[in-house]
Amino acid sequence: MKMLLNILWLGIKELRSLGSDLVMMIFVAYAFTGAIYIQATGTSSEVNNASIAFVDEDHSALSKELMNAFYPPRFQEPEIIGVNEVETAMDEGRFMFVVTIPPRFESNLRAGRHPDIQLSIDATAMQQASIGAGYIRNIVNDRITSFFTRGSGVKPQPIDLVIRRMFNPNGVTAWFTSVVGIINQISMLTIILTGAAVIREREHGTLEHLLVMPLTAFEIAMAKVWANSLVILLATSASLYLVVMKTLDVPFAGSVALWFSGVVLYLFFATALGMFLGTVSQSMAQFALLIILVVVVLQLLSGGSTPVESQPQWLQYLTFFLPSRHFVSFSQKIIYRGGGLAAVWPQFAMVGAVGLAFFVYSLSLFRKSIAVTK
Repeated sequence: MKMLLNILWLGIKELRSLGSDLVMMIFVAYAFTGAIYIQATGTSSEVNNASIAFVDEDHSALSKELMNAFYPPRFQEPEIIGVNEVETAMDEGRFMFVVTIPPRFESNLRAGRHPDIQLSIDATAMQQASIGAGYIRNIVNDRITSFFTRGSGVKPQPIDLVIRRMFNPNGVTAWFTSVVGIINQISMLTIILTGAAVIREREHGTLEHLLVMPLTAFEIAMAKVWANSLVILLATSASLYLVVMKTLDVPFAGSVALWFSGVVLYLFFATALGMFLGTVSQSMAQFALLIILVVVVLQLLSGGSTPVESQPQWLQYLTFFLPSRHFVSFSQKIIYRGGGLAAVWPQFAMVGAVGLAFFVYSLSLFRKSIAVTK
């Protein structure tokens, strides 16, 4: 009972110390609100509101049909420009795409010839340009096919490929990036808060005050774990409800309680990692450099940015022991697929096992550092 009371009061001290740090509190609030919203809405793997112009040298019904095929929200309303304006318009950055329809385009198609359509692309916006080129190719081909088969009695192709997107029917990028954003912020902020707490006590001399009290290294470490985990859980709850589910309208298919149970398991690992980095760092500057190296690796290899299956096979064997990979895995299963405990218990078990092992190691290192301080 005395040990639990010590952990409780030490944790309250951690919360008061964090609450008095205005800069850190603002950083936590921004990381779980504005940063996630910007990440979800500021980047997209889709073509959105792209500027497009047409050079119509055919002036046929088909050329008008092609221009009418491009409309918001994927593209802006197409503008018609002259052939001599193309180079100037691209140099000035007025349009991302310029489609040039040559003379006698429709009549050449009816005669069985294969005329070319020129597509000029401003590739300074590389991702939009690459994806948009594919969009335009498909739209033009589909509209030409529809134009010539309309009312002619010509049967469509024998195979009609029907695409159904599971778990994200409209392919909304924000549904994916917002959840990945929360996962990344949980990892980064938990490590930062815990490690900074260790270094702050060492720099301010409060660690020496704790050492003269009848406290153990386990009690000091557990206080940091539960206090910082509580802050992250509260911030995550607010972010999930206010930003992800309400503002971005991302559906949560599975059990919220089950997902938060997994988050608690992952926080056990993340706080242990933060305590480890705070222990081995000699200063806050050194800690910041280690954070960059560690957090970037955790995020890149977790499967949030690119699927784990896309990694080299030897790297997949190594990342199997990263709790961040299993965190992303069970988050996607619960949030997108509506998976239950039967679907995610292997990931839960792996996160818990690695987290416990790393906590024991971090606690041992923390205890040795305290012994040296004494």
